[in-house]
Amino acid sequence: MKFGKEFKKQKVPEWTEAYVDYNGLKRILQEICRVKKSKLPPAPLRATQQRSILCRTFSGLNPEAGNLQNSEDIENPVIAVNTVQEENCRKLYNTELLVSPEELEENEITFFRKLDDELNKANTFYKDQVEGVARKAALLNTQMDALIALRIKVMNPSFHGSSYLRRLSTNIDNLFPSKITSPKRAETFVVEHMNLTPEMELRCQGLESDIHSESDSAPVAHYVGASIDEANSSECKTTQLEILDRVKISNNFETPISTIKGVFKDSKEKDLSFKKEELREVEERLKHVFVEFYHELRLLKNYSFMNLSAFSKILKKYEKITSRRAARSYMKIVDNSYIGSSDEITTLMDQVEVTFIKHFSNSNHREGMKLLRPKQRREKHRITFFSGFFSGCSIALLVAIILLIEDRKLTDKENTTWYLGMIFPLYSFYAYIVLHMLVYATNIYFWRRYKINYPFIFGFKQGTELGYREVFLLSNSLAVITLGTFLVHLYIKMDSRKQDYKTCFDLFPLGLLIVVLFIVFCPFSFLYRSSRFFLIKCVFHCICAPLYEVTLPDFFLADQLTSQVQAIRSFEYYICFYTWKKSSRRQTKCSNHDAYNIFYFIVAVIPYWFRFLQCVRRLFEEKHIAHGYNGLRYFLTIVAVVIRTAFELKKQFTWQVLALVSSVIATMFNTYWDIFVDWGLLQRKSKNMFLRDKLLVSHKSVYFAAMILDILLRFAWLQVVLVFNVHSLRGTTISSIFSCLEILRRGMWNFFRLENEHLNNVGKYRAFKSIPLPFNYYDDDDEDDDDKDD
Repeated sequence: MKFGKEFKKQKVPEWTEAYVDYNGLKRILQEICRVKKSKLPPAPLRATQQRSILCRTFSGLNPEAGNLQNSEDIENPVIAVNTVQEENCRKLYNTELLVSPEELEENEITFFRKLDDELNKANTFYKDQVEGVARKAALLNTQMDALIALRIKVMNPSFHGSSYLRRLSTNIDNLFPSKITSPKRAETFVVEHMNLTPEMELRCQGLESDIHSESDSAPVAHYVGASIDEANSSECKTTQLEILDRVKISNNFETPISTIKGVFKDSKEKDLSFKKEELREVEERLKHVFVEFYHELRLLKNYSFMNLSAFSKILKKYEKITSRRAARSYMKIVDNSYIGSSDEITTLMDQVEVTFIKHFSNSNHREGMKLLRPKQRREKHRITFFSGFFSGCSIALLVAIILLIEDRKLTDKENTTWYLGMIFPLYSFYAYIVLHMLVYATNIYFWRRYKINYPFIFGFKQGTELGYREVFLLSNSLAVITLGTFLVHLYIKMDSRKQDYKTCFDLFPLGLLIVVLFIVFCPFSFLYRSSRFFLIKCVFHCICAPLYEVTLPDFFLADQLTSQVQAIRSFEYYICFYTWKKSSRRQTKCSNHDAYNIFYFIVAVIPYWFRFLQCVRRLFEEKHIAHGYNGLRYFLTIVAVVIRTAFELKKQFTWQVLALVSSVIATMFNTYWDIFVDWGLLQRKSKNMFLRDKLLVSHKSVYFAAMILDILLRFAWLQVVLVFNVHSLRGTTISSIFSCLEILRRGMWNFFRLENEHLNNVGKYRAFKSIPLPFNYYDDDDEDDDDKDD
């Protein structure tokens, strides 16, 4: 693979603009090459030059020949790189070409000017990120101190905060960004400020004997990771710590109980209870914090490596095109710059590994590294094979069903037409789900193609996210099972010899539903258990809205449910269908029963109600008026759906007018929100006219086509109010077609919504994934300041 493609592949999507503009530098070199070729001498002269090269004297194979060329680069430099010191102690680099104006090309000046800008940009970004992780490291130090003290307290209730504990030679108060500006102080930097292994030892002999006398002393020694025998009061500097008296547990209102308590209490903190359940909760949260922190360190290390490689590669291309030896001189400057000489990240990664393995994986190196460096999911050939196999089977089964209906003339017989209309909602439930899964697989394919970081945005655990092949396989598998069941059901039902068992045939859809639900909720480790449980958790969060904090997967799933109203109504029909004993009256009884009609209203409103409550939750948490407008949008949609459903059932002119007005208002509001807010398009001052500044799809016509389609498909639901009569379509066929169109519209919305989230963080859900720390730590100085304020 060429370096340009590898460089693009290895980029962190959120940091794209901070990387070296490798392609921009290449374009400048291509322009230089084009100018050079236009000035080349005639062919005979070039042949003479080649013969003269062949006749040069042989310099030998000794290594000194290469050193001679390197010394020649230094003695006869082509460039001189000047360093400028800024007020904030940061260096800027400026290159000057030491070539006569006759030999110098204007594009070469442009090339080195851009090269300097890219080096300065990479240095600034990298240094800012290192300072950021330094501050996080300081916070993690205090968190680990509190965790270890809490472990000792939980395992030994008689242990009090006034006990003597020892910390390593780290001093958190001395950690400031100015302390890490010098790249040559990497070792000192980590030892002084970033040592994330705050092992504690007990000094006092009395405390030592007390702990040894307790039956739980082994877990304490195991957790703390320190040997009491090694404690030497004469050598170790001890500090009297009462850290647990200055620590509270942060309450993030992540559960319904904590949310309800938060309504009645203003404080987002709670005192320590010193229970094992509390310890396990803190350990689990800190474990996730360390995993994400280590992931950020790995991304920073890869950022440094890829940018240094880009500088090296582009300078080699410059030497090849211009025949000037400038790479060695410039790379010496790059290597001495902050991004080239800083070792803070590498050393900090080692310290994080040691801390995590010792304190969170029971000193099991293999298990600890498995959590810190999860393996990426590998594409398997059998997934592709079975995807194609099941897709072929589903197409064959669909053709077989059509041929069976045409061969038996089922649509021309009144009794068979009635029966097909009765069981159609039972199987259309799966058709909507399969179509939505196929759309989602298509979304994943295009998200990957355009480098949209969907696993990070959705918060999937690294290595467990499903690719488009896996989703395509699951959708086709469900399609095969559904079509096969429907074909057998229809074939046996039409066989007059088996009419005595007609009650058993009607149980086929119910059996299929039980199988699907069993697979979804099966706790065993097969068929992508982590993804199934992630889906179940998001569905549960939607149902319990607004008791859970709203994350992007939760609101995204709720939006998908708003496009599956017909599928949810089909599920309601399942319950009604298998409640009535007489099959000949099931469909009529369902549609005429008051309880069924009431739930027919409620079921259509449920997905929009979920989104409305989520918007209310975010409005109270973030105090942003946009969430209020978004909640109003869903409330108007709820009103329109209720009035529209009333018109479907009563067919009165008054309801028709109300349904038309409310549907038009809600549709206009929703269309505006789709294009202007969710997609971020039609911006007046955009560099791309009527679009937005940042675009991932190179063809701008795609965005205009998507806007037009979104408007058309949004207003397509007005057919329910206007009552289009198509004689060739019977029963619920028209509503089913428009339901499928709504699913396709949602799939289109998904792509552009996530593209906008990826580029502009429109939902304010992420800049970099950060997990709230479990402890809130209060210094004595903070308490004194509070007293003074009082």
